[in-house]
Amino acid sequence: MSKLIYTAITSLDGYVADERGNFDWAAPDEEVHAFVNDRERPIGTYLLGRRMYDVMKFWETAQTENEPAVFLDYARIWQSADKIVYSRSLDRVTTARTRLEKAFDADAVRRLKAQARADLSVGGPHLAAEALRAGLVDELHLFLTPHVIGRGNAALPDDVRLRLDLVDERRFASGVVYVAYRLSLDG
Repeated sequence: MSKLIYTAITSLDGYVADERGNFDWAAPDEEVHAFVNDRERPIGTYLLGRRMYDVMKFWETAQTENEPAVFLDYARIWQSADKIVYSRSLDRVTTARTRLEKAFDADAVRRLKAQARADLSVGGPHLAAEALRAGLVDELHLFLTPHVIGRGNAALPDDVRLRLDLVDERRFASGVVYVAYRLSLDG
């Protein structure tokens, strides 16, 4: 069975965006970007909420000329993966290898995990919260940036309690710290 991984770049106090939706403070440098690419390379399917899809579809047609190699690498990773977008308000998707679902269906995601040949990633804190509540997420991969935002869009829901086991960690020159946790079986 494939794993469902929730990856987020967050402020030290746990936000993916500030109260105005700004996340420019979270842009990874080349060292972090290369590491993110290596973590994302095995992903076969991205599960995305509407807002995360709107941000990530940039990679479908990103102008990679004069950009660092890690930029082009990530664009290729994004383009080669399947995507499922969950949105009640979106009428259609505009990226290749993408399908639209009107509602998140935990049972359908369970079946997808059981049948998938590659790991899946859930993107966006609201969709990830649904997957966490449904017990679908196997691992959390968090990139903690050296910023305190104070308030905004929280990376993790405040109504879920989880026991986690640390499985990986790395510190970067920029001050970013990567931590990966597996959901503990002894909850």
